[in-house]
Amino acid sequence: MKPLSGLDSAFLSLETPETPMHVGSLHLYAVPARSRARFFARAKKHIAGRLHLAPLFTRRLASLPLDVASPVWVEDREVDLDHHIRRIRLAKPGSMAVLESTVAKLHGELLDRSRPLWMFTVIEGLASGEIAWYSKIHHATLDGAAGVQLATALLDESATPRRVPKPEKRPLEKSPGVAALLGAAITKSAGEYAKLARALPEVARVVSSGIDALAGLGAPKGKAGKGGKGGWPIGPATAFNGPIDGQRVFATASIPFAEVKRIAKRHGAKVNDVVLALVSGALRHYLAAHQALPRKPLVAAMPVSLRAEGDSVYSTRATMVLANLATHLADPRERLEAIRASAGNAKAITVTARSIIPMDFPSIGAPWVLSAIARAYGYAQGVRSFPPLANVIVSNVAGPQAPLYLAGARMLTWWPASIVEHGLGVNITVQSYAGSLDFGFLAAKDAMPDVGRLADALYDAHHELKNLRGT
Repeated sequence: MKPLSGLDSAFLSLETPETPMHVGSLHLYAVPARSRARFFARAKKHIAGRLHLAPLFTRRLASLPLDVASPVWVEDREVDLDHHIRRIRLAKPGSMAVLESTVAKLHGELLDRSRPLWMFTVIEGLASGEIAWYSKIHHATLDGAAGVQLATALLDESATPRRVPKPEKRPLEKSPGVAALLGAAITKSAGEYAKLARALPEVARVVSSGIDALAGLGAPKGKAGKGGKGGWPIGPATAFNGPIDGQRVFATASIPFAEVKRIAKRHGAKVNDVVLALVSGALRHYLAAHQALPRKPLVAAMPVSLRAEGDSVYSTRATMVLANLATHLADPRERLEAIRASAGNAKAITVTARSIIPMDFPSIGAPWVLSAIARAYGYAQGVRSFPPLANVIVSNVAGPQAPLYLAGARMLTWWPASIVEHGLGVNITVQSYAGSLDFGFLAAKDAMPDVGRLADALYDAHHELKNLRGT
């Protein structure tokens, strides 16, 4: 029995049919034509032999009656692979558009909480000949960094699969009863209250020292990043900042990693600054084409990893910061400079607060509170009672640069598919892999039905930045 962290359990409590809280990815595998018919069986056997390498594959939730406290993880070695690993075939013509539409539909479906919270789907019938692999894992089990760790456990570094030690044989404990679950919740809550009390003085100090930096995120041109009193970073209202339903749309794009690194070096920026500038340029092109470009700059909510060096726990170790996307600036060089300053401010706040940002909190009553918050927030977005704090979610996850293999097949792409929420109907996540930056554009259908046009606009933004001369 293992209690969930407060942050992990929050992803469960905030989940609704309209806002699933799982993350996913879409991969293409190069499989020779003569081997494609047998790939599903080989891949399923490959995964079956490695389930013991990551605990998330064999653990499920055990909950208290009426959800009076957060659930715990319990071991479930009777994993039904026919449920968790599935096979489908694309409708003709088997184009990328058909594949993306299929993934969007799969991504809008909730995971079954009575089972381990993961699902793999092998997708055949792609006209280009590759076999697609869509993965879906609940955010209560991992974050982006842990997802990379999971991939390296499951996959191989060459076409010849490595030898994996067999799982240790040991008896399976009985599932805990209500008394054991409640006792674990009480013990955990008492510890978290004590930690919270000890942290309060440090919280006050960090909040006081960080106010100027946070205000600088909303600074006007020429003041961003200098601690100026530019106001809080509130985003302008857009069509994709409202209530959403459960339908999703998905699109992909890929850009050579080497070209992004050259742009960063030429302008004295970081790779993440260039990623944000690419997103900013794409959003500016998209909104201008719809005659809906706001005068105020859009704001991005950015997940930032809080993992310490060597932290390999399958859990979420991240927080969210805000960055000004400078979409009001027509000149791409000025946009990149403004983004660099804003992202630097956001990073400074995170570094300052890293030691006190809670990954956990008391368990008793948490599901009730968080579920009420989710309902209230959805209602508030429906009646447009306040402007959005952010307009889009932008996440950048560092992945392996050497190619990975599944059952002898080389993985060609790593397009992420993440989470959207009421008020944040568009998520742009980028994963670096094998010399490429692979962008996954996920949107609620009623927020941005033509998300493919945003993915196309990313290439226009890349062209702009690539043709800029250095400072």
